Amino acid sequence: MYRERVSRVPDAVLWWSTSPGTSPGTGAAERRVLPDGCMDMIWADGALLVAGPDTAAHVVTDRPGARYVGLRFGPGTGPVVFGVPAHELRDRRVPLAELWPGAEARRLTERTGEAADAGPWLGAVLEEEAARRLGRAHRRVDAALVGAVVTGVRAGLPVARIAADTGVGERRLHRRCLDAFGYGPRTLGRILRMNRAVDLARGGTPPATVAAVAGYADQAHLSREVRSLTGVTLGALMR
Repeated sequence: MYRERVSRVPDAVLWWSTSPGTSPGTGAAERRVLPDGCMDMIWADGALLVAGPDTAAHVVTDRPGARYVGLRFGPGTGPVVFGVPAHELRDRRVPLAELWPGAEARRLTERTGEAADAGPWLGAVLEEEAARRLGRAHRRVDAALVGAVVTGVRAGLPVARIAADTGVGERRLHRRCLDAFGYGPRTLGRILRMNRAVDLARGGTPPATVAAVAGYADQAHLSREVRSLTGVTLGALMR
């Protein structure tokens, strides 16, 4: 079971997930988390983890009944909350205690442990802590640059054009993207386009139409990109 809502933290989504129980002898269940350019703070059965930006699908093996509550930060926000550039956490899952001072990590672990017994309050604890850290952070999200890059790559603009529109040289733009997203603008564009294609397909749009609407050269191009970024076919993702 998976649910989500728009968070009270700007540019974030709060989500909940509980793994289904399995029949005796069937063991743990696998699920595939697709790359999306975001970073998450996750409470996972009592542990606090940080999920960095992925360049390919991350396969998770869940024990039956495992519980998760997460706060997913839009591009550029996660690095401010966690205090490290996004590229340092690329394709990684690390304990929150590795990123924050020990006292702060322990305090939040204790608070989420208490809130876990109260159900809905756990997500509010994560939101409160994220908002507090965003409010006191010395470095800020360059919302204009992040927004321009996301808009540009979604529109399929060349990197040179995005750099010119933002008034930043291509090399500097690449460095800024590594800090905000975890990878350069070309990779970000591939990931966002793939996510749009998957959303269209899940909504019932035929693959050939998905390819045209999402900006792929043809259906074969769509198939190659989906397999490259997720490890499976588009059809497999729909099951």
